[in-house]
Amino acid sequence: MFRIWAKIFQDERIVKQTVYERDENFSYADFFRYLSEICDALDIPTPVLLKTHLFNYAKFRHVVFRPRDFVESVPFEKFMLENISM
Repeated sequence: MFRIWAKIFQDERIVKQTVYERDENFSYADFFRYLSEICDALDIPTPVLLKTHLFNYAKFRHVVFRPRDFVESVPFEKFMLENISM
């Protein structure tokens, strides 16, 4: 089981958040699917997922997406995914 805390920031404040939980083991091969499901839950477009995003999540247990990481324009300054598994 794993949990990911997804947060949307505007003016350095959390404006929207959700906790994504799965009862399966975490897999980096499925990370884009997790990201898509989180974005659907928050009703935002899915950002472009780069290798550096995966490396940051693996190394630091969180990843930050900026507006430049989205194909569509977004009304926030930062979208963060943080691993909160125990």
